Amino acid sequence: ELLELTCRLGNTLKRQGVKQGDRVTIYMPPCPLAVASMLACARIGAVHAVVFAGFSAESLADRIRDAQSETVITVNQGLRGGKIIELKKTVDQAVKQCPRVKRVLVSMRTTNKVPMTAYDVPLEEEMMKEDACCEPAVMDSEDTLFLLYTSGSTGKPKGLVHSQAGYLLFAALTHKYVFDYQDRDIFGCVADIGWITGHTYVVYGPLCNGGTTVLFESTPVYPNPGRYWETVERLRINQFYGAPTAIRLLLRYGDEWVKKYDRSSLKVLGSVGEPINKEAWEWYFRVVGETRCPVVDTWWQTETGGICISPRPSNPGAEILPGMAMRPFFGISPSLLDDKGNVLLENDVSGALCISQAWPGMARTIYNDHKRFLETYLTPYPGFFFTGDGVYRTSEGYYQLTGRLDDIINISGHRLGTAEVEDVVNHHVAVAESAVIGYPHDIKGEGAYVFVVLKKDSGYTQETLAAELQDLISKKIAKYAAPDYVQVTHRLPKTRSGKIMRRVLRKIVEDKASELGDLTTLDDHEAVQQIIEGHKHLVRQKGH
Repeated sequence: ELLELTCRLGNTLKRQGVKQGDRVTIYMPPCPLAVASMLACARIGAVHAVVFAGFSAESLADRIRDAQSETVITVNQGLRGGKIIELKKTVDQAVKQCPRVKRVLVSMRTTNKVPMTAYDVPLEEEMMKEDACCEPAVMDSEDTLFLLYTSGSTGKPKGLVHSQAGYLLFAALTHKYVFDYQDRDIFGCVADIGWITGHTYVVYGPLCNGGTTVLFESTPVYPNPGRYWETVERLRINQFYGAPTAIRLLLRYGDEWVKKYDRSSLKVLGSVGEPINKEAWEWYFRVVGETRCPVVDTWWQTETGGICISPRPSNPGAEILPGMAMRPFFGISPSLLDDKGNVLLENDVSGALCISQAWPGMARTIYNDHKRFLETYLTPYPGFFFTGDGVYRTSEGYYQLTGRLDDIINISGHRLGTAEVEDVVNHHVAVAESAVIGYPHDIKGEGAYVFVVLKKDSGYTQETLAAELQDLISKKIAKYAAPDYVQVTHRLPKTRSGKIMRRVLRKIVEDKASELGDLTTLDDHEAVQQIIEGHKHLVRQKGH
């Protein structure tokens, strides 16, 4: 069925004029036709660029333009958590800003009619006219398989390029060995296909291994907090792979929702997207997996293509420590480096996580910007691939991830560059300048906290500004990017050369104002006191 769907879709794309090497933007929820769209592109040698269906029209338009796509594939509407999402409307808005787009293929995810324009093509109707056989294109191992956009610490999101052979090999091997995937197992990764986790462990890894894979289109709490476990019981899922943010959320609803469903089919539990805290790990292991299932806390990134550090594969019965990724995968050689670029060889030490040898799944470049690729990943520590993450190597030589070293925050496993948010905030009429900081959040892992200096006589109150900025950021980036706190202040802490001292702001929002450290370069000590007071007041006001 999937092959026939893929072939008909591949032939439809070809008839519409899509050629080998062309970029096709896919803006769809995790539904069967989305998977077929990705595979159809791969089959005809086109390059898919999937954009998470929660992104705003502007974010989508940026990505369509950057990829120079002439073709977009979408659905009339999405369904998520009991709500209808008007995805086609978002595409219509985006395409207005993308003169290169020649066609939009629209799949009917619901039966509701939506307005169609001259360049819209009804996908299912066209597919029915096509042959069910489509010869796969012959590709070079280093040709591009797909682009996937991810946030950087500066500037606009970057389109990471993954290769045909290396990526697929790494996806298949990590899927098989990390999760001990056996023939006839049902693999349940609940990530969205718009993220790398969905690409590698919903689509390419399991299907490469001839496996059965699950598409999860809803939210963990709709229609109730038992949704994941009801799905496990109904589909007899053997490996379950989800995000710590969802585990933390469900933990709050108590054990009953889990115990209500039969989870005896489960063999392995996995965690992805951010480091998992001990409490969530213990609950996942004890309650969800009834202590039968190893929990694999996996570390990797969009850039790495697949899992790089994980407790498994390892010797049968080898220990697994809570909240720790622990062991490098085959062929991955992690190195820890200090600020000066020295390799730290000993154990019980923290440093920047780098990888010292190339591996098959690594991104090859940033689309149309190889210079930025080199500057971001290869120049910071010459001879190493710099991941942007900090890591602690334990006395036993295991790896424990400690979080980003740059200005990227991780909200519910979604990566967000603070520069992107600041750019939106600074466009507000009342804002003179701003700084966006990540702060610890009980469920989301991190949330966004915005400091704003207002223009003179702007007349805005903190409350009005907060509401407008939340709305603006949701519209310009995505809902998950909206800040939890907006604090108006007279001045931001700066060095004498005028750089905003983000680490000072970070300590304040972490309630560690007593550990501000070396402030010799700080230009204005008064500003810091005012910000500390303002922060306390804002937190009291919110009653957190």
